[in-house]
Amino acid sequence: MTITEVEEKTGLARSNIRFYEKEGLIAPSRNETNGYRDYSEEDVEQIRKIAFLRTLGVSIEDIRALARGEKELGPVLEEREEKLAGQITELASAEKLCREILRAKAPSFASLRIEDYTSDVSGYWKKNRKIFLLDSAGFLSLWGSFAVWAALTVLCLLLSIFSYPVLPPRIPIQWSGGAVSSSAGKVFIFLYPAACFLIRFLLRPVLYGKFINELYGRMITEYLSNFLCFVALSVELFTLLYLHGLMKSIAAVLAVDAAVFLGLFAAGLIKINRMGER
Repeated sequence: MTITEVEEKTGLARSNIRFYEKEGLIAPSRNETNGYRDYSEEDVEQIRKIAFLRTLGVSIEDIRALARGEKELGPVLEEREEKLAGQITELASAEKLCREILRAKAPSFASLRIEDYTSDVSGYWKKNRKIFLLDSAGFLSLWGSFAVWAALTVLCLLLSIFSYPVLPPRIPIQWSGGAVSSSAGKVFIFLYPAACFLIRFLLRPVLYGKFINELYGRMITEYLSNFLCFVALSVELFTLLYLHGLMKSIAAVLAVDAAVFLGLFAAGLIKINRMGER
């Protein structure tokens, strides 16, 4: 059956089905006549199982291991149940405290006294360490923010617009040993801002799918996506400088990019680890 028929049978979007295939969770056969994917009833059932387990928060990695027979469903669900139970306990505790605070007469930030709601403040901080870890990761979150992505994308676009009229008919797109190994029409310069859009709206959701069950999954996804846009901006800038004879080695540019990426990432991780040791 076609992917359209699979969409109708499962109620899932095509992007989800393609994602599961990309992750190796399903492997539909190919129609020998036209080369299109030919999904079987077994594929449909597999897709339904995968989607169901995803709603329970089971990771793609665990589902892949289950499908390959490397893990058993029981232990995987027991582990997931334990995590959910912990989350429920934390939420119930937070709900109880909210209720108690609201019962106070005219509650306000100025009148809030923590000691009225917890006798062991130090222990309370330790019990809620995950929240503070997320707060301490704000440094990396900043670099992965939408504002940073927008700034990088706008810079790419402005460079493309203002440089296009003065570019030669063909511009370099690949280098080898400092020399141009491949070139393309100058309209290729607009591929750099386009890449930023593709990274944000196509690649980022895929990356988020991989990290979604991790504590810092969203932060890692956003940061990595923006870094790739930073690379796109760097390569575009290098291309323009190369054409004016101001730079010759793209390796140096990529080395700087890597240093920036690793430096910021290491700084964020160090901050997180320090917070975790407290």
